[in-house]
Amino acid sequence: MATSCLTMGAMVMASGLAQARNEVPATASAAGARADGAATSVEASARSSLAPGAAFPDKVNVGGRAVALNGAGIRYRAVFQVYRAALYTEKPIERYAQLAGAAEAKRIHMVMLREVNANELGTMFVRGILENMDKAVATRLTPAMLRMSALFNEYKRLEPGDAITLDWVPGKGTVVTVKGKVASEPIPEAEFYHALAGIWIGATPADWKLRDAMLGVSASTETANRN
Repeated sequence: MATSCLTMGAMVMASGLAQARNEVPATASAAGARADGAATSVEASARSSLAPGAAFPDKVNVGGRAVALNGAGIRYRAVFQVYRAALYTEKPIERYAQLAGAAEAKRIHMVMLREVNANELGTMFVRGILENMDKAVATRLTPAMLRMSALFNEYKRLEPGDAITLDWVPGKGTVVTVKGKVASEPIPEAEFYHALAGIWIGATPADWKLRDAMLGVSASTETANRN
């Protein structure tokens, strides 16, 4: 079973890698104050939609833990704005290596800016994860990756304003919310969420400028020339 799952994951990566690398980004940075106090679990900020031009909240609550906006940017494909993405953490970070482990809550919040095929988006998530892990880790996490891809099968498309949140909830795991509804049971592996976050802020992000925006750092000349 593990071998067949890994083969499926490899096929997903090979089939779409070239297309994923042809996407061209532009970004908009954001930062928020650090949050304090406790709150509810995966709460109202994981709303079903957010006006495409509305600002991300400065702080939200994930699993009863306060997290604050670390940075945000816009993902482009060719000349089209596809979605906005924001990173929330308990403590400010500027590098992927600083992303806390299982003990701290975190969130990646995406808001669609145009109609998106939901199934294709799920497939792209799997490709991005595979690009940010070695083969041994990929073997262990292939079932989790296939679960992530399958989450989007029931959604035909996402409309402008539709939101996706990818939360790490300490003690539970990765909680995926699509259009305001929790999409499945939590995925418990902490290294899976770390690899998932790598799609945007890892060593091999799909979008270097968006990575810098979500990390809240100024784009270097090297980064600017990556895409």
